[in-house]
Amino acid sequence: MTQSNLRISKAVIPAAGLGTRFLPATKATPKEMLPVVDKPAIQYVVEEAVAAGLSDILMVTGRNKRPLEDHFDRNYELESALTRKGDGERLRKVQESSDLASLHYVRQGDPRGLGHAVLCAAPHVGDQPFAVLLGDDLIDPRDPLLARMVEVQEREGGSVIALMEVPPELIHQYGCAAVEPTAESDVVRVTGLVEKPEPADAPSNLAIIGRYVLDPEVFAILRRTEPGRGDEIQLTDALQLLAEDEKAGGPVHGVVFKGRRYDTGDRSDYLRAIVRLACEREDLGPEFRAWLRSFVTEEM
Repeated sequence: MTQSNLRISKAVIPAAGLGTRFLPATKATPKEMLPVVDKPAIQYVVEEAVAAGLSDILMVTGRNKRPLEDHFDRNYELESALTRKGDGERLRKVQESSDLASLHYVRQGDPRGLGHAVLCAAPHVGDQPFAVLLGDDLIDPRDPLLARMVEVQEREGGSVIALMEVPPELIHQYGCAAVEPTAESDVVRVTGLVEKPEPADAPSNLAIIGRYVLDPEVFAILRRTEPGRGDEIQLTDALQLLAEDEKAGGPVHGVVFKGRRYDTGDRSDYLRAIVRLACEREDLGPEFRAWLRSFVTEEM
């Protein structure tokens, strides 16, 4: 088990998916680059990692994902044009993404599931605990979930997963955790995990959402994990083994999140995320909320 006094500094963002639920928009554009108001979804995720103190970030990408690298790189032609125009505000926004963190990239040549994507990060991560952030889940910066997970991992060691209560009839859409309570109301001990169970077979209504802080021993387990559901190497299967055997790299704890989460992996939730975030913006909110009220009243 990794010693809990090791400071976590690295984050892994798997971004090799094909984005088939958003076709045809994602035929040539990575789903992570779809805008949420005026920033691509992936930038929110990177900003969350940085806010939690994780400034060394590895993106696991695939074919047709070059725009991700371009977005976080400098664009000297655009910056020069904005400078000549005296447009300091837009220049600041353009430069902001390239100055966020130390970003690295590795390709997942064969898309074999989340567990395989995490395994691609092993050479970069080494023997340190690390975070994994999935780009479909955007966590509101006012609800610092990742920072809380890092705090729990550094104190308890092992791995920490993010959990959220969902209606029982929806648990089949998620990985599900069997848990035991701890002395802290928002922290549980994870005793088992099931990937997308039927409601009758689910051990709880606590669903795994897209944030993990993992012990590096997970790599050894992933290397010997056979493909599971969907013929993919499931991260959930590796975490199940860690939960069963603390000597293998456990324990596994869960932080039960009750804050604001925006699911951009589903078209309807993606649209709701845009509306919610736009309504809360100081520069857009007042005018947009007024229009939205008028639209709902008059058109609906």
